[in-house]
Amino acid sequence: MSATAGQAADGIRSLADRFGIEPGMVVMEMGYDEDVDEDLREALIERCGELVDEDTDEVVDVVLLWYREGDGDLVDLFVEARTPLADHGVVWLLTPKAGRDGHVEPSEVTESAPTAGLQQTSTISAGRDWSGARLVAPRATRSRR
Repeated sequence: MSATAGQAADGIRSLADRFGIEPGMVVMEMGYDEDVDEDLREALIERCGELVDEDTDEVVDVVLLWYREGDGDLVDLFVEARTPLADHGVVWLLTPKAGRDGHVEPSEVTESAPTAGLQQTSTISAGRDWSGARLVAPRATRSRR
């Protein structure tokens, strides 16, 4: 492996770390399409073992929601993502970065999240073309679901 390839692999591993995914966690993926970041997916699969699809009956620790402008109502998708989510689970909304096809305005996320019972806690660069927004249920509502 070249030094450049090793550095790239380290960068992907550290990106997986930033998602907070640990071995044994159940991670559900929604919105998969041919434009997703396959390097990111592979790093996350390597970390947790597999990604389950949205038809799973399992309680999940993390939801990866790939979303592009025009993919439907974001509030509805957030509600769907919350349904199988564990009380302390996390939704990672992955959207195309500014200037990319399907870019979603940040204001759409900040307006949609509270309606679905979520709050945004942070954002990250999730690859060359994707941004990630970390969303959780507010503490006051976690045990009431």
